[in-house]
Amino acid sequence: MKLIKFHSDENTQKQFAKELRQNVNAYFKENNLSTKGNFIMVVKTVSVYALYVLPIIAIFNYNLPFGWAFLMYIVSGFGTAGVGMSVMHDALHNSYSKHKWINKIMGWSMYIIGSNVFNWKIQHNIFHHAYTNIEGLDEDIQTRWIMRFSEHTPLKPIHKYQYLYSLPLYTMMTFSMLLGDLPQLIGYYKVGLMKQHLGDPKKEFSIMIGVKIIYLFVFIGLPILFTDLTWYQVLISFVAMHMVAGFIFSLVFQMAHIVEGVAQPMPDENHVAENEWAVHQLMTTANFAPRNWLLNWYVGGLNFQVEHHLFPNICHLHYPALSKIVEATADKYGVPYLQNDTLWMAIKSHIRRLKELGMD
Repeated sequence: MKLIKFHSDENTQKQFAKELRQNVNAYFKENNLSTKGNFIMVVKTVSVYALYVLPIIAIFNYNLPFGWAFLMYIVSGFGTAGVGMSVMHDALHNSYSKHKWINKIMGWSMYIIGSNVFNWKIQHNIFHHAYTNIEGLDEDIQTRWIMRFSEHTPLKPIHKYQYLYSLPLYTMMTFSMLLGDLPQLIGYYKVGLMKQHLGDPKKEFSIMIGVKIIYLFVFIGLPILFTDLTWYQVLISFVAMHMVAGFIFSLVFQMAHIVEGVAQPMPDENHVAENEWAVHQLMTTANFAPRNWLLNWYVGGLNFQVEHHLFPNICHLHYPALSKIVEATADKYGVPYLQNDTLWMAIKSHIRRLKELGMD
């Protein structure tokens, strides 16, 4: 796997990146703020964990009938997505807290929603963030099943209809993580990425398998053993929970990188991308619904993806304020600042982009 370098002969791009860092640093210094989380993050963590855990506890405590139990699993699905976006995501970027041990513990949220920390750090933190929207490096735009997310991958006749069947398929995202983590980890091991990133094979495989067994036992085994629900009622409810979480996760991430106007540049034959890294991030990322405070709270600031990609080690609580700085600096240097003003606009733009990718 050959990695690439970012370089531009335009001095203004270097000036933009330098001034942007200076402006952001000045914001924190002038306002005497930490770049990490604060008490609001603690409140948010308790809230989303309650949304995730309390419905399952209610099923056991009250031995709920199927209809109510099904509803509780659905609510827990919303909690699953909330924990992933608002807690786990910041923690694994070391932006939740200034203390490494707190970030590590909060990052374990990945385990309790059924997935794997090591895989996420490789796929998301390293490849997606460093090489956003670059075919062959950013796994988030790799062709999956019958989806085509990159204009540089082969076009198949079925892709013509992907804008119609994409949303139902998004419900499978967390299932793909739950079931696909092991093959993915094996792949990382085979190409040497596990060794490169100091992963102990025995440890990582043991953790993955052990965590998944515990997770499935808690969410499927225990309800079957200790409630009046039948095995198929539990299974139906569990699937519904993952469908809710998967749909939310997928749509939030897709609306940042697979929308109209967002670039998918490729490096040259010397493995050099023609823009500075900061400019590349603005060209390949879009914000959505920046004034929707409830959405912003729930998705952990991931509607401010531009700011997140530029400053992933800064807690998402600061993104609304930083967005004004980034947009003003980008405007000064003529760098694109992409944004869909509402959630509905972003969804429509995503669907139109899928349609374009299916007809190239």
